Amino acid sequence: MSELPVEKPAEAPSAPSAWARFLDSDFFYSFKRSPVAVVSFALVTLLVLSAVLAPLVAPHNPFDPATLNLMNGFSAPMEPNAFTGETFWLGTDDQGRDVFSTILFGLRISLFVGFAAVLFALLLGVTLGLLAGYIGGWTETLIMRAADVQLTFPSILVAMLIFGIVKGFLPVDARDEAAIWVLILAIGLSDWVQFARVVRGATLVEKSKDYVQAAKLIGRSPGAIMLRHILPNVLGPVLVIATISLALAIIAEATLSFLGVGAPPTQPSLGTLIRIGQGFLFSGEWWILFFPAMTLLVLALSVNLLGDWLRDALNPRLR
Repeated sequence: MSELPVEKPAEAPSAPSAWARFLDSDFFYSFKRSPVAVVSFALVTLLVLSAVLAPLVAPHNPFDPATLNLMNGFSAPMEPNAFTGETFWLGTDDQGRDVFSTILFGLRISLFVGFAAVLFALLLGVTLGLLAGYIGGWTETLIMRAADVQLTFPSILVAMLIFGIVKGFLPVDARDEAAIWVLILAIGLSDWVQFARVVRGATLVEKSKDYVQAAKLIGRSPGAIMLRHILPNVLGPVLVIATISLALAIIAEATLSFLGVGAPPTQPSLGTLIRIGQGFLFSGEWWILFFPAMTLLVLALSVNLLGDWLRDALNPRLR
């Protein structure tokens, strides 16, 4: 008597990977449907990669005196130099430095200061916002009144004040070396308020919900409730603010450097390059100012447009 064939149980379908879920999400669909977001993201990615890979991408190291030739000074873009015959894509400055290479290296400083300042402002603002919204009382009063007082002054003036005070306490021979870190501190301390106000408002809403009350009933500490329960639910608007603040931080750094109170000449950022080029604008060497200024404009505009799209994409009322 022949045995009946035994049917194998059907295998359960495997769960899609995180990358597959992301590609199938509404967030990515919204990104694909927005040409402005796609172009902005591509430009930001290109500029960031160019800055990170500047030592490999740049034709010259503009800050190595051994590679400079003063005879190449004031070479026009894509025109052979009258003395050396060398051709530079974007021309050279008064010291014979390749403008394209100086932009890539200056972009590194601008992006580093921007990212670090926003990260510092985010950590400080989110921490103070959580404390003000969850604890309340005198803690909330002190934090929010300090925020209100700071909002009465333009952020660039606050950054200049902090920059001047901190540099005043440093030894003269250490000021140039610490200038970048002082710049990050100054910009970060001038931008924490918007993070704190948004997180405080969101915390006031979240702490009255049932899941927070349940966490209190099971004996969770206030610190654990703020970090593990409330914080993940207020990160949406914080991410949007951080993206927009990145553009503002880069512009603030460029403004301070243009005014001569930012990045030192030994570590020039885009703002420093614009300040140097401004001195040669009316003598005919327009490219020394034009190309760094256009790079700053494209970077700030792309980040701003990306932040605007992110704000709309994360807004549940617009879905």
